[in-house]
Amino acid sequence: MRPLLAAALAALLNSHALAGDLTRGRTELPELVLGAEDNDYAVPVKDIEMEAGKSYRLRITAKGQKEYKFFASEFFRGVWMNQIVINHLEVHMAGPPHHLEFDDQGTIAVEFVPVRAGEFPWTVQGLESRGMTGRFIVK
Repeated sequence: MRPLLAAALAALLNSHALAGDLTRGRTELPELVLGAEDNDYAVPVKDIEMEAGKSYRLRITAKGQKEYKFFASEFFRGVWMNQIVINHLEVHMAGPPHHLEFDDQGTIAVEFVPVRAGEFPWTVQGLESRGMTGRFIVK
């Protein structure tokens, strides 16, 4: 009887631990593209919606010829950041990033769990007047 009880307890604890892993079952958000070959200021998707408490991956890609400094300070402070991935290299941190900078074309993937609901602006510093702004909407 004891081995059966121990097995049942281990299964229960193991399933509870997996259920609490917020990085599992990550949802891919629409890619946020900054610029295009024919328009350095194009941003096809400006607003991105998500739910608090769920895990997401957001790919931010620079396709234009400008330097893009991507700021989303309020949003970054309202998420639990799992990692930032650049060219299959991972950055893990204990706090939010200040901003993401694209000196060249490329993609930065941000993996996170929003913990605070609200509407949070993002901007490309110095290019706001050219339409390089949007919102993260967390419900």
